[in-house]
Amino acid sequence: MREATYPLLRRRKRRRRFKLPAMMASSRARVLAIATLCLIVVAIGVSIAMRSPRPDARRSLADSLATLGAGNYSAARSNAQAAIAAQPNWAIAHAVLARAYLELGEGLAAEAELSRAENAGLPASRLYQLRAHASLLQGDPDAALDQAADASPRYAAYAARIVARALAAQGKTVEARAALEGLVARAPDDAAAWTDLGRLRLTIGDVGGAAVAATRAVALASRDPAALTLQGEVIRSRYGLIAALPWFEQALTRDAYYHPALIEYAATLGDAGRNVEMLAVTRRALLARPGSPQALYLQAALAARVGRIDLARSLLRGARGAANGLPGTLLLSGSLDYAQGKFEQAATTWRQLVGIQPLNIAARRLLGAALLRSGDPRGALGMLRPIGERADADTYSLTLIARAFEAVGDRTSALPFLDRAAAGPVAPASAFATDAAIGALVAEAATAPGDPTYALGVIRGQIAQRDTAGAIARARSLVAAAAGAPAAHLALGDALVATGRYAEAAPVFARAADLSFDEPTMLRLIDALSRAGRAKDAATALALYLSQNPQSLAGQRVLGHWQVAAGDWDSAIATLEGIRRRIGNRDGGVLGDLALAYAGSDDGAIAVRYGRAAYLLSPMSAVAADAYGIALSANGDDDGARQMLTKANRLAPGDTVIAGHLRQLG
Repeated sequence: MREATYPLLRRRKRRRRFKLPAMMASSRARVLAIATLCLIVVAIGVSIAMRSPRPDARRSLADSLATLGAGNYSAARSNAQAAIAAQPNWAIAHAVLARAYLELGEGLAAEAELSRAENAGLPASRLYQLRAHASLLQGDPDAALDQAADASPRYAAYAARIVARALAAQGKTVEARAALEGLVARAPDDAAAWTDLGRLRLTIGDVGGAAVAATRAVALASRDPAALTLQGEVIRSRYGLIAALPWFEQALTRDAYYHPALIEYAATLGDAGRNVEMLAVTRRALLARPGSPQALYLQAALAARVGRIDLARSLLRGARGAANGLPGTLLLSGSLDYAQGKFEQAATTWRQLVGIQPLNIAARRLLGAALLRSGDPRGALGMLRPIGERADADTYSLTLIARAFEAVGDRTSALPFLDRAAAGPVAPASAFATDAAIGALVAEAATAPGDPTYALGVIRGQIAQRDTAGAIARARSLVAAAAGAPAAHLALGDALVATGRYAEAAPVFARAADLSFDEPTMLRLIDALSRAGRAKDAATALALYLSQNPQSLAGQRVLGHWQVAAGDWDSAIATLEGIRRRIGNRDGGVLGDLALAYAGSDDGAIAVRYGRAAYLLSPMSAVAADAYGIALSANGDDDGARQMLTKANRLAPGDTVIAGHLRQLG
């Protein structure tokens, strides 16, 4: 009998493990190895496919030439650099890169590429005009003239343009202008020549001629950022800031990093009060040209505008090179010193500015103020008295002269200037107080009686000596000889105003405004129109100016005054408070108008505050005393009002408006 086996004690069946034969195991290893190798090959293939292909030198050079012709000089530079990276010793690629650098205004880099091109085998005879251009950009007009003289006839037009630029850089603007006008006569389709001619004309104050040349240049080369930038500058001069912006924007659509357009665009945005956009554009300019002095200067000006004095000074220190010694840099640097109480340093800086622009009345005024504050009243008198001797001297200059006389103990001489300051200016600043228009004509060296600057100086003297007939005759001759120069028209308008012929002066100022609608011209135009009984036209002119120059303090000041005169109290308060926030409580006229506006809106307490401030600034001003009296009356102080209005009437006995205020008080 078989022995029984208990279930739990039964032996378990052994699982058989499946074993591959040796040959099969070897095959599996091979498969794995092959798969791994395939993966590596695929990865290499993907990486090769994703890697940028080796640049094709010919293709890159073709792209560089195409973008150069399209006005995208920054792209032309990049494409030429790619061609050189692929074929380092290709002479023509170095020459094309040099061309791109020249168009971008980078003379040193261009010269280095021209040397590489010549070392790589390009004949020197093909490079003289380019070397001349590079030398000129590096500030060496003598070398530019020498090199341009060796240029082959094939490049005669290019060389002629560089010669004209070099002559202008040497101060020979008459010769430079003649050379360029001769060039466009021989080659009327040379857009670059028209651009150079337009820029020269704009520099010497011939805005009308510049407009003709710029329009021609843009018509011939609508994709050239240099021509478009010039057109923007001409439009800015003629019509205003806002009208110019599209031209700079159009130039930047051709080359987003074209440095000259970026700088002009940023400056125009800043003048229009669009500070955030201005800052963004200056940053682009610094990307286009690292360390750009112009961009750093604009950033410094913006920092100073918002009260960041230390930041402004730091940025200005970084604006070395091209910005050193420029009028704008000197003006800002002196302003920063003055704001920090460093009056001697400010005077030193502004003295340099006056040396560069001797007819810049604003610079003389600033230097006089700095000299007075630094303890040199005699120096201040020497700088300011020529301004004070003019019939149209501004109130601030007259006050400074009076303070300087007081500082040297000559109270008797101070009194007439204080009286004139209290009476206010008799007319807008004259043509000779301006800036760009005259400063530009100074470039043509006043040495001969036939020179425009000489003629302007004679007209100024004739007006000061009351020889109005002689001034008008000479001014008409100057307009005939220089019809495109706004300064000539302003001189004629000033001469007509000196004789009280406002109706005749108004269209003359309008012609000047068509050439350069700047602040001094605007003030003359609306003054002449108002005095000629054309109030509506004056208001239209002011509105047009403010539409283009919304940040103009002078324009806003006139608008606020007109709003007070019209009884538009709320609008006047908004306008005048905006001015006061920007300049502080130092303009007696603004404070007086604010007193009248608040009095008219039945807020006597605030009116008195502003009226008192205006009166304390100019206690001998009939206008200030009148405003203070009206404010006191609005606040219920009739006795105080009567006292102030009586004084105002005594200071200006012929003023019927002030007399009427006193009669109304009873």
